[in-house]
Amino acid sequence: MTEAGEASVERTPAPWVARWRLAGGAALVVALLAAPFWGPRLLSKLAFFRVRKIEVLGLRYTPPNEVLDRLRMDTTHSVWEPLDPLGARVAMHPQIERAVVTRKLPGTLVVDVTERRPVALVSVGSALRAVDERGAVLPLDPSRTPVDAPIVATAPRETSVYHLLGAMQREAPKLYARVSAIRSAGSGELLVQLAGLPVRTMTSVTLARLGDIEPVERDLARRQLRAAELDLRYKDQVIARLP
Repeated sequence: MTEAGEASVERTPAPWVARWRLAGGAALVVALLAAPFWGPRLLSKLAFFRVRKIEVLGLRYTPPNEVLDRLRMDTTHSVWEPLDPLGARVAMHPQIERAVVTRKLPGTLVVDVTERRPVALVSVGSALRAVDERGAVLPLDPSRTPVDAPIVATAPRETSVYHLLGAMQREAPKLYARVSAIRSAGSGELLVQLAGLPVRTMTSVTLARLGDIEPVERDLARRQLRAAELDLRYKDQVIARLP
């Protein structure tokens, strides 16, 4: 209260005072962080560090709400809670291979997700289901979530084909994009459809061996020829059968 005739004046701190206060607060936080046991525990009790935002990165097939449900974090929690258990909970989702949770102070958690990518579609019952390179069926419904992957007419337990497609997806994406279907062609043999071109090979075929067809296709194109089938079953040879 002021006496009559006196004016009430609100004083604002000088700029250098505000800077020193900010620096002092930052130094306090750094000092608390340097204390490995009690520092984060003390900071977690401050409302300033409550979780106010969660960022999820890397999602393509997994609904974000399913990640948030597994995270089980809201505004009653602090960003200073241990992060490894959070990532482990998210990684238990069958579509997710790995999840790393980091802090963005003062109140944000960042969840960086690596999903299990579908490499093929297989028949399971009366429907097509997506599988990863381990041959594991993923929780995807291709009728609702578009999956651009070849159809494999083989049992999910036969994983060599899926390992091959996974390597192709990572290391030779242009070749992978050409594969429309793969089916068994007899004992130990496969028939791979490359954009309408059948390629006959063995189930033990490697990605490097499949790469041998590229110079053959270039040579055929140079001579204005198109093969009816390419055969990789014979060692160090690519046999081009013409129509």
